[in-house]
Amino acid sequence: MKLISFDLRADMGFLKKPDINEKIYLTYNMLHKPALLGILGAIAGLKGYEKNGEFPEYYHKLKHLKIGIEPLDSDKGNYTKTTVTYNNSTGFASVEAGGNLIVSEQILLKPAFRCYLLLDTTNEIENVLYKRIVNQEAEYLPYFGKNDFSAWWERNSVHEYVYSEKKPDSSFQIISIFHKDDTSIRQSKESLTEGFDLFSTETEKPLFFYFEKLPIGFNESLLQYEVADFAYTSAKLKKDTLLRDLYLLESENVYVQLF
Repeated sequence: MKLISFDLRADMGFLKKPDINEKIYLTYNMLHKPALLGILGAIAGLKGYEKNGEFPEYYHKLKHLKIGIEPLDSDKGNYTKTTVTYNNSTGFASVEAGGNLIVSEQILLKPAFRCYLLLDTTNEIENVLYKRIVNQEAEYLPYFGKNDFSAWWERNSVHEYVYSEKKPDSSFQIISIFHKDDTSIRQSKESLTEGFDLFSTETEKPLFFYFEKLPIGFNESLLQYEVADFAYTSAKLKKDTLLRDLYLLESENVYVQLF
């Protein structure tokens, strides 16, 4: 198994929230797993959506992958956003709108993420994915949510890590976004910051906490996102914080959560 990362960037992005259908379409702030799987599918050359009600080839073949996401060049996890309004005058708009539908979308500006992947290179598809990422190649153009917003990475942004699943023996730093399992949520619901070692920091910069509910996959019966509560922080966590799927990057001495 190889643990690698690459820095994925775009000038703009639109990761549509499915629960908004009036006046303006909103975007998730953070890249999430289903969106990243689509990008990886484009890199590997797997088929996308072809038939309504059926999941695409890339989802079936990549949904088992363990991935991690770390925001780059953000303001404490937040990205600048703007709103774009345009007309859909193709004639396929709703009858109520007179065939001319005005659409407003919230757009991410210069989103950038370090994407971590745990790959089994004995698996044919994962080996293709590994080689193409290392060589800065893609079968299809990857994009952030819409094909207007192409995404790219530089070859020198690809890194391979020596890693372990060693449990923390002291306060520790997670550099990726992370979510807690149900047990941890029940134990920590008295305070949003319980589990964080607020005074265990080696920097004079103010600590920050970022929270967002993000998709982690699909409910394959209902054909809709399954979501979880995620956090991103500069604070260290207490060693007894209950978190799953932590991987220690040995040379950096920090953790990422791969989910």
